[in-house]
Amino acid sequence: MKKAKAQETVYVLRTCDKDMKAYGGFVWPRSGPVCAPDWEKTTRCGNGLHGLMWGSGDVSRLSFAQDAVWMVVAVDKATIVDLGDKVKFPSGEVVFCGDRPSAVAEIVARGADSSRVVYYTATAGDGGTATAGDRGTATAGYRGTATAGDRGTATAGDGGTATAGDGGTATAGDGGTATAGYRGTATAGDRGTATAGYGGTATAGYGGTATAGYGGTATAGDGGTATAGDGGTIAILWWDNKREKYRRAVAEVGENGIEKNKPYFVKNGVLTVKQ
Repeated sequence: MKKAKAQETVYVLRTCDKDMKAYGGFVWPRSGPVCAPDWEKTTRCGNGLHGLMWGSGDVSRLSFAQDAVWMVVAVDKATIVDLGDKVKFPSGEVVFCGDRPSAVAEIVARGADSSRVVYYTATAGDGGTATAGDRGTATAGYRGTATAGDRGTATAGDGGTATAGDGGTATAGDGGTATAGYRGTATAGDRGTATAGYGGTATAGYGGTATAGYGGTATAGDGGTATAGDGGTIAILWWDNKREKYRRAVAEVGENGIEKNKPYFVKNGVLTVKQ
């Protein structure tokens, strides 16, 4: 007699409103078995139960409400239908119900890859590596590496590397490298390098290098270099010996001879292309 194949269990992260209602009005139990009354094994959204398998996928599929209920659901992997940015399934068992941090910790404890789980908080010490998924938080110490996904927050100490995805915030200390994606914010300390994508903001300290994409703002400290794309703004701090105070040279790309995607520094109080 042929031996039955053992069931492989995976875990799905999902949310409901405070009354345990999902989109469409289906009411979830706070624990125990759950079954979709309208299940259809298709690759269309709807007609099933939905969530992010192992907590990875499109975070916008989850609720951002402060009073949302977060759940972890055990599901037979064989029944999962992959919809690209989320999954659907006919039935499962609610094994956790509570707040977001606890649900994220629960799915990681059950075997999820923490670097891919949305909203996960990762922390590493000096020289360590911390990686978090979308909307997550990654923090690393001196010369560490911190990476967070879209809209995440990555922070690294002096000499470290911080990288955040679109809409994220990346901060690195002195001599560090901070990189953020589309509309992100990248900040590096003295002699650091800060790079932000389209519409982003890049700020570097003394002697640092700041680069921003289209429509972005690049700001560097005294002795620093700034580069911006079309429609961007460049701002560099410099010391005015005559007035004995710091001043800021500011210009918009496309005006007064300031060119896109070229590095500028301040020479005698004037923004000058770095050769």
